[in-house]
Amino acid sequence: MIDENRNPWTTLSSKEIYDNPWINVTEHQVINPSGGRGIYGKVHFKNYALGILPLDDEMHTWLVGQYRYTLDQYTWEIPEGGGPFGIEPLESAKRELLEETGLTATEWTELQPFHLSNSVCDEFGYIYLARGLKQGEAEPEETEELQLRRLPFEEAYQMVLSGKITDSLSVAAILRVKLWLLENA
Repeated sequence: MIDENRNPWTTLSSKEIYDNPWINVTEHQVINPSGGRGIYGKVHFKNYALGILPLDDEMHTWLVGQYRYTLDQYTWEIPEGGGPFGIEPLESAKRELLEETGLTATEWTELQPFHLSNSVCDEFGYIYLARGLKQGEAEPEETEELQLRRLPFEEAYQMVLSGKITDSLSVAAILRVKLWLLENA
């Protein structure tokens, strides 16, 4: 039986490769669990990842469309962003929802904490369900050129099933809300 509390990796040395206000990249010289030497690159995130699925009384949600530089393609996603450590994730989620959609919500449910890509990074995030919505003016950041789309939640769910939505925060949130809706029907 494997001891889940024992780290089978040995770090021989670590070297910072890159650092900016959002991420830090470190290269580690390691001995792997089988005893072989190698390198392991780790991306450390300096903020929480946050995803918010707004759901109105008519069972509509909002998706944000934008061109993602890292993918070199346009994507549809739930409202999402980052929140600094030291600030409650829910407070940052409220800011992100307003910023990207102009929406505020009176009811918030934390749906799921999760790691986004734990083989190469330590990014940790939360997804929330926002209800009791009120529309206001969006306040996008200067780096964002966003398209906002209100659609039936079921259509967003079908977009996940068909592979039209591939963003991990969005997939996790939409599938989790679908389960939540089935459990609370």
